[in-house]
Amino acid sequence: MSKPWFLYMIECVDGSLYTGIAVDLKARYAAHCQGTGARYTRSHRPAKLLGYECHPDRSSASKAEYRIKQLSPSEKRLYAASLEKIMQKFDD
Repeated sequence: MSKPWFLYMIECVDGSLYTGIAVDLKARYAAHCQGTGARYTRSHRPAKLLGYECHPDRSSASKAEYRIKQLSPSEKRLYAASLEKIMQKFDD
């Protein structure tokens, strides 16, 4: 059985939102915070991880990511409110 893929949303310090997918959510968020994640989060520093949702494989996670990236900023914020919340701090 393969590992699940996570779709996640980050709020950046400038108020913008970033959506991505990863297998290891903690490591990916750490990479964003260190400036070694996505090009977008190098210039729009992460403020907090808004939440995540699990997908059984990369394909379904990628399709969900694409759908979210088509939403308006206000629709993205509504969607982010429905995501699972992180119970532990990744900032350690």
